[in-house]
Amino acid sequence: MTDEPLVIFTPSGKRGRFPVGTPVLTAARQLGVDLDSVCGGRGICSKCQITPGHGEFPKHGVTVREGALSEWNEVEARYDRIRGLKEGRRLGCQAKVMGDIVIDVPPESQVHRQVIRKSATARDITMDPATHAYYVEVAEPDMHEPSGDFQRLADALRDQWQIDGLEADATLLGRLQPILRKGEWKVTVAIHKDHRGKPRIIDLWPGFWEGRLYGLAIDLGSTTIAAHLVDLRNGNVLASSGLMNPQIRFGEDLMSRVSYAMMNPGGDKEMTSAVRHALNGLAQAIATEANIDPRQIVEAVFVCNPVMHHLLLGIDPVELGQAPFALATSESLSLPASDLELDAIHDHARIYILPCIAGHVGADCAAVALSEEPDKSEDMVLIVDVGTNAEILCGNKDRVLACSSPTGPAFEGAQISAGQRAAPGAIERVEIDPVTKEPRFRVIGSDLWSDDPAFAAATAATGITGICGSGIIEVVAEMRMAGLLDASGLIGSADQTGTARCIPTGRTNAYVLHDGTAEGGPLITVTQGDIRAIQLAKSALYAGARLLMDELQIDKVDRVVLAGAFGAHISPKHAMVLGMIPDVPLDMVQSAGNAAGTGARIALCNIGARAAIEDEVKRIHKVETAIEPRFQEHFVAANAIPHATDAFPELSRIVTLPDVGFNTGGSGGGADGGRRRRRG
Repeated sequence: MTDEPLVIFTPSGKRGRFPVGTPVLTAARQLGVDLDSVCGGRGICSKCQITPGHGEFPKHGVTVREGALSEWNEVEARYDRIRGLKEGRRLGCQAKVMGDIVIDVPPESQVHRQVIRKSATARDITMDPATHAYYVEVAEPDMHEPSGDFQRLADALRDQWQIDGLEADATLLGRLQPILRKGEWKVTVAIHKDHRGKPRIIDLWPGFWEGRLYGLAIDLGSTTIAAHLVDLRNGNVLASSGLMNPQIRFGEDLMSRVSYAMMNPGGDKEMTSAVRHALNGLAQAIATEANIDPRQIVEAVFVCNPVMHHLLLGIDPVELGQAPFALATSESLSLPASDLELDAIHDHARIYILPCIAGHVGADCAAVALSEEPDKSEDMVLIVDVGTNAEILCGNKDRVLACSSPTGPAFEGAQISAGQRAAPGAIERVEIDPVTKEPRFRVIGSDLWSDDPAFAAATAATGITGICGSGIIEVVAEMRMAGLLDASGLIGSADQTGTARCIPTGRTNAYVLHDGTAEGGPLITVTQGDIRAIQLAKSALYAGARLLMDELQIDKVDRVVLAGAFGAHISPKHAMVLGMIPDVPLDMVQSAGNAAGTGARIALCNIGARAAIEDEVKRIHKVETAIEPRFQEHFVAANAIPHATDAFPELSRIVTLPDVGFNTGGSGGGADGGRRRRRG
């Protein structure tokens, strides 16, 4: 038995007995309750607000009586006068336990707040960033106890915040003394401490500083660079922005860039300089969009494929262009931003780069694994991050495999005759009437279909400019469903298909999707060359997936997750008609959006997630497509639309594909328009 009051915190349910007069914040810390405080209990920051309960709590077996907490003191009264406290709120650092009490910690007072990811699977992110601001009061110099200002600051941080082993750059030491004296020995210190390194000062301000610290989560892709500006206090995304990777001018795919480095002395340095310059511009632009000072960006997390990884770090990627595809380093990296010449953000900002899985499976794939957690899945899941180089994960809680597939840039509109990046005016959705063979489409920037009377006016400003990646997938699949395209990928002639929209182009045919020449616009067609480019890309994707399934000794998966910004816009039905992904029920095909970017954001917001993915990467087994003979077998079979040998029973339940053949090299192409009967 004890006379010490019982303190119960909600929503955590943690409880304990404490001596009368114990501050609520102290009780919370001893119990490990999630109650925020920046000022260290001095009543300055107000982050530790709590709501005490009153009356009967049968669930907890407690009756809270009047006087269970100490009376308001002058610190709380002053704060309420100046800024105002919500009705019933107290400051946890000032209120003291006087009797049995039930205390609620509101969401805004919790450090580990939930950040809901708005994508296929809602999940929260536990906030535990590497960089945090701390308010400390430092002992003044004393001639009888000689020590440096930095040593006394370090002592204060150890005593008041349990931060030990502090380090600082020489340039920050030069600012320390005037800041301490200006703040009258009170100072706010931004400290970076991740899951494995020593605490390091990033910046410091006199007195109590109420500013915010920000971080960047960056997905450095071979085609595009996407960035999220994140508030390191609560995980909120203030702005998102992106740009084309300027390295495209050195080659659209990864191996082209490796070849450029091989063939041009200093080529790797050119590409490194180009991407670093772009990153500085992106940081400046996203800070301007969010209306913050870019010097408040104190941290950045990068995810990228191995070639981008090496070029970002200034490492020649030549070894990644030849077997055994050796990485200079596969482990995660933590380094100063100055090492990457990222001078648009804070001078002492820190960079974290996720680990790579293998020579052709990079930190971006690790980020997808962190975001989508296949290692925790009960069912067999296939995760495809669709891009210029597709990363594929397959497995469940028992085992996860990974590979990369060289899909090339066709899925993103490149290598397509009328292809373009996703931008206003680009065709993104397509439907073709199977009877009339007439198309209708939607363009980015308008919700109207092209057969709507108001479509012309709605698209007058943007025009109809080309076809983006999701549009080219839909039009090819629609052509197959409408009987304009046979299983081998051949486009029929006007006579064979019964539509004048199929026009001759030399020895092959093309399908006219839109003819804007009468108004001075473009003639947008799907050519035989476009079909071949899509076939090559989708075959590589499917072959990679089949290779992992072979390794796992399975013939089907339970669900498919399409990741990547492009993956978010793919129609599951059209992807399956093309044979991009294995056959599953359509409702088991999910979109995860930019999962690599989400993984980067998780790693930015939570240092525990960094440790977790570093461990998981060691368990993921890499399958090398370049040296697997079965990959070529799967690739050839996957050239057919949807596939030469694999059955698609789920697809056949919702789509009946016309049995047409347009190869006129033999006996086809007669009066029946090249149609052939199914043998059997």
